[in-house]
Amino acid sequence: MTDIFDSTLDNVKVEISDNKLEKGGEVNITAKDPTMNNIIVAVGWQLNSFDADSLDVDVSCFLLDKKGKTRVDEDFIFYNNLTDMDESIVHNGDNLTGAGDGDDETISIDLNKIPFDINKVMFILSIYRGEEKGQQMSSVRNGYIRMINTSNGQEMLRYEISPDVAESQGETGMRVASLNREGPKWHFEAVGELVQGGLAEVATEYDIIVHAG
Repeated sequence: MTDIFDSTLDNVKVEISDNKLEKGGEVNITAKDPTMNNIIVAVGWQLNSFDADSLDVDVSCFLLDKKGKTRVDEDFIFYNNLTDMDESIVHNGDNLTGAGDGDDETISIDLNKIPFDINKVMFILSIYRGEEKGQQMSSVRNGYIRMINTSNGQEMLRYEISPDVAESQGETGMRVASLNREGPKWHFEAVGELVQGGLAEVATEYDIIVHAG
């Protein structure tokens, strides 16, 4: 028999047998495993063989307060700032090519360490210098984001982004997923929102001053 998890927030039903989410799907991960405190958020992608330039896709995240803004610069975790002030979130390094199978970049998260005034952790996929190279999110092949329980290595959720990036019309970034706090509970949401202007545009929206160069 296939077990069904029913989110108490929005009644989105997810089959635990495959853990697949589609755009807009949201799961109460605290209810799914109340003992889970440490997770890994991992992304992977492959190159289109006909691309002249290698595709450098980056995963970043923003710690957002109740106003949907960052509090300090360190709330922006990316390849040049690998952790926040509380070390609740750690970026495990930049992969420049996406070569090979499996996860290309990972972010480790201790849910218990995330400050109480943070309501959302937003994850962004972006193409480094995508505009300069004429690349866009539709160049990302077999892309995904998944969540793993660190204690046992079990994949809890997976969102395949390929159907949604195929709609790209020049965008070089995507708000791909988020962790949303609801009191003591955490929900994982597959956002799938393409963004014009890539990472710099998102950072500016969240009150990060982006320096050119």
